[in-house]
Amino acid sequence: MIKKLFSTRLDEFVRPDVAILLLRIGAAALMLTHGIPKLLKVLEGDFSFGDPIGIGPTASLILVAFAEAICAALVVIGLMTRISLIPLIITMIVAVFVAHAGDPFSDKELGLFFLISFVVLFLTGPGKYSLDRKLFGK
Repeated sequence: MIKKLFSTRLDEFVRPDVAILLLRIGAAALMLTHGIPKLLKVLEGDFSFGDPIGIGPTASLILVAFAEAICAALVVIGLMTRISLIPLIITMIVAVFVAHAGDPFSDKELGLFFLISFVVLFLTGPGKYSLDRKLFGK
């Protein structure tokens, strides 16, 4: 067991698909905690929101709610994963580098964590334990 802890082989300690599954479900489920309140806000007709890229508060809220709720839910189940990650990556780029550009680093940490997690998932794909794999094969 100690030998496995010091191994540099990706598959020596745990199967890579299990690690991808944990990252995919964990990051996307945590994003849902931000997205569901925004989606409910849209459904209630309250469109007050920031406008970080100049498209208007209504459009900004709808796009963020779509990414953080709908796309995150698709990532959790592993359906259309890479396509769903694109709006999430764009949302996190805007949040970190535009909306919070002048804020201290501590205010950007969570957004950076999500951004890095989503980029890694985009690069690795959804893994073996996903609907993408079940429906579309390798």
